[in-house]
Amino acid sequence: MAHIKDGILLKKMALCIKQIREDTAITLDDFYVDTGIHLARIEQGKTNISISTLSSICNYFNN
Repeated sequence: MAHIKDGILLKKMALCIKQIREDTAITLDDFYVDTGIHLARIEQGKTNISISTLSSICNYFNN
C-alpha cells in the first residue's frame, strides 16, 4: 500500500511534537538515545511516520 503524504497534517503533527519536546526540555539527542527514533526530520514535517512510531513518541512523553 502506498504511503499517503498529507503535507498540512504532517506540519501540524511536527509542530506539536516539537513543542512538547521543547516544553519538556528534551534534546533531540536525548530523545534518540532513549527511543532510537530520529526526531529531526519528523519535526521538520518531511517524514511520513508510521502509527507505531507515533505511538512510541506519544508513550515517551506520557511517562
